[in-house]
Amino acid sequence: MIHSFLMIGQSNMAGRGFVNEVELIKSDRLKVLRNGRWQTMYVPVNCDRSFSGISLAESFAEAYAKEHDVCVGLIPCADGGTSLEQWKEGSLLYDHAIYQSRLASRTSTIAGVLWHQGEADCEPDRYSTYQERFEKMMAAFRRDLELYDVPFLVGGLGDYLKNYKSNVVSMNYVYVNEALKSISMNNEMTGFVSAEGLTSNPDNLHFNSKSLREFGIRYYREFMKLENKQKIFHEKMEDDSAIRGELEAL
Repeated sequence: MIHSFLMIGQSNMAGRGFVNEVELIKSDRLKVLRNGRWQTMYVPVNCDRSFSGISLAESFAEAYAKEHDVCVGLIPCADGGTSLEQWKEGSLLYDHAIYQSRLASRTSTIAGVLWHQGEADCEPDRYSTYQERFEKMMAAFRRDLELYDVPFLVGGLGDYLKNYKSNVVSMNYVYVNEALKSISMNNEMTGFVSAEGLTSNPDNLHFNSKSLREFGIRYYREFMKLENKQKIFHEKMEDDSAIRGELEAL
């Protein structure tokens, strides 16, 4: 059985890490959906641009495969430079991700969603409504793919953005991060992954390869927190049900 993960968002999810800066992750247990079939993972995983590179999803998948002792499949649907508006229900990107996920679900079990996006939503009229618009989108993904009980992980924007050439981004990225944190606190099975301390390529816009490796591990750790929380919840529900049954029998 393959446990698969949907990759959505913009360029920092697709991956812009330079390939020659880290050792490549190679394993027959790591797969990528290509033309509706699972192929052994290779870089770039999410080839949305000619300059795509290392992605955080690679180290996430490696950690998951090792600890869960399963094959892991990645469903690459991220697209560089895209805004949250371009991901809303009914959009081309949304429909493409739904279609790819449904293909993947025929030969795998979708175990979670990996999201990183926000740099394109640093305008005041965008970040102020980010949470509301995101929660509508997330609810639609969960409904259309029946992913009500799997982790939906959202990654924070890097603090290196304060040095980015655009004042809109450098001054306002913190508000997008606040929205992402609030989303994780106000929605079940949703986790925020901090980018604190991570560094960038020379462009001060994209995480570098070393940081992407670390970011993927952070995504995995947050996934495990949510997975364990869900297990504890179900165990408690089963225990409560058993206790009620015993009381009713008295």
